[in-house]
Amino acid sequence: MLTSRLNPVELTQELVRFNTINPPGNEDQICEYLQGILETAGFECKKIEFAPRRTSLVARIGACSSSSPSICFTGHVDVVPLGARAWQFEPFAGLIEDGKLYGRGSSDMKSGVAAFVVAAVQTAQMTKSGAGVTMIITAGEETGCEGAFHLAASKEIVDFLGPAGCFVVAEPTANEPLLGHKGAYWLKAKTEGITAHGSMPERGDNAFYKLAKAALTLEKFTFDTPVHPLMGQGTLNIGTAKSGININSVPDAAEMTLDIRTVAGQSHSHIYGCLCKALGSAVQLDTIIDIEGVFTPANDPWMEKVFECCTAINGVRPTEKTVSYFTDASALKSAIGNPPTVILGPGQPEMAHQTDEFCYVNKIEDATKLFSNLILDWQQS
Repeated sequence: MLTSRLNPVELTQELVRFNTINPPGNEDQICEYLQGILETAGFECKKIEFAPRRTSLVARIGACSSSSPSICFTGHVDVVPLGARAWQFEPFAGLIEDGKLYGRGSSDMKSGVAAFVVAAVQTAQMTKSGAGVTMIITAGEETGCEGAFHLAASKEIVDFLGPAGCFVVAEPTANEPLLGHKGAYWLKAKTEGITAHGSMPERGDNAFYKLAKAALTLEKFTFDTPVHPLMGQGTLNIGTAKSGININSVPDAAEMTLDIRTVAGQSHSHIYGCLCKALGSAVQLDTIIDIEGVFTPANDPWMEKVFECCTAINGVRPTEKTVSYFTDASALKSAIGNPPTVILGPGQPEMAHQTDEFCYVNKIEDATKLFSNLILDWQQS
């Protein structure tokens, strides 16, 4: 595709046509395709794999330095499975009907990636002699941000990107800016005992009883941190529990998984200490996922500019909002210098992971204009 005629809607269609269901992902081909577009427009690119065919792509143009930090965009190109329900529209065709572009990933979030890639290409002549633009296009977001964490741990990639002065996460928000999202702290709680025949339980030590007591303790557990004005309070949920090998044995091991969603200002290490104290030495806690939350206040100068740009495009002043799900920003934000961060993209948030997923065509076009305006404003500032 010629970059001079790059169209964000057509690019979204092309990206949807790559089957990147995770697992297995196979994001390598879509990243090679985007690399060709970006290099033609003058961007430097690097690819990084966290597993075979699990490729992420980073790109830069302009200074991208400590004295002239870039505006950075991120988006993932893996998508979730199709689900059991039949699709009315072929999920990898990128068909457009009644102003809607259908397909798996159309909203979450290949439209967002297409919009910022086109915006970056369209403004490349200005940004190559300015502060610059960086892009982080990740694999493996849907199953725990593996690609983003792997990328953030690479000194070569972090040095290549340089520091960012502001950060746009193009997840589906229908072009409404979100100030942040909760963190995810997933733990496995395990207890041990001694097995015995089920007819002689007194000879054993039932691990499940210990786990059940721990679960009841967690039912009453409360966080000791203040309520966040937008995010509310953190939450804790026991998602799974298992114990025993058969009905007539005393179980010598039991475990359950905890899904904790944290708000800005909550320390995961502090929560861990509080849980250990509440549960006691009989319960062992192991970390599954440790993803910090993200939040930038609305009175941040750059966020105020984002709100102005969104007002101009959408025709209405945005309200201050956050979301409960997490994004790659948790893995990437500190690696690029902890810039102010907005979650902002053309996809319909309610269509993420849905059968017959779609994105409104006009939202893709508007997002491209919005991202272009943010790029140009950043270079001028």
